Amino acid sequence: MASLREVEGALAEVLDPEYPVTLADMGMIRGVEVADTTARVAISYCSLGCPCINLIEHDVRERLLRVRGIERVEISESFEPWTRRNITPRGLAQLRHAGVA
Repeated sequence: MASLREVEGALAEVLDPEYPVTLADMGMIRGVEVADTTARVAISYCSLGCPCINLIEHDVRERLLRVRGIERVEISESFEPWTRRNITPRGLAQLRHAGVA
């Protein structure tokens, strides 16, 4: 069975499809659970009509299925509002470097 730490580490590698920043540094990952061979991830998207939802979920699912012991990934949308304040200091620095923030 995969550990929570392994799953969180794998999630920390998944990039936002629009910016050179991870979903974790964007503050979009709102919850992670591991039960047996299933990883459950709650994500808050940056906007209600985010055009990248399917791509983000595909990338999360693809990365987590490469974690040893994970056979299933369940992704749910967290309706906790996302704001710029959710971005980590590292994420802000990366966005500034890319000329976005």
